[in-house]
Amino acid sequence: MKYLHTMVRVTDIDASLDFYCNKLGLVEVRRKDVPQGRFTLIFLAAPGQEGVAEVELTHNWDPEAYGEGRNFGHLAYEVDDIYEACRKLQEGGVTINRPPRDGRMAFVRSPDNISIELLQKGEALPPQEPWASAPNIGKW
Repeated sequence: MKYLHTMVRVTDIDASLDFYCNKLGLVEVRRKDVPQGRFTLIFLAAPGQEGVAEVELTHNWDPEAYGEGRNFGHLAYEVDDIYEACRKLQEGGVTINRPPRDGRMAFVRSPDNISIELLQKGEALPPQEPWASAPNIGKW
């Protein structure tokens, strides 16, 4: 058995690609429009991990309310420097819902409220400001 991908439904392709690609750093691997089913599939991966562990964005062409899907859980990505990753996301307008106070873990949300966990590669970094005293914002 081989893990293929995790699917999340998105309501706005442009906003989702801006978040996942421009801000989070994933790359688009492939895209498929399915007119008879009225949906588009877009597969994303971390650079160099195409075909290993992908995220499938599913955009249904007919509007539909999805809710927050907290029962989905979250997507998780390892980053080289959790503080730098959060700084870049914050500068891009992304709310850091659970700041990396411990130098190890943070949570953000996609435009469709999918929780994204960021984990520090290797050992936790020493706590540092402004993150060490930053409060949680919203849900994560």
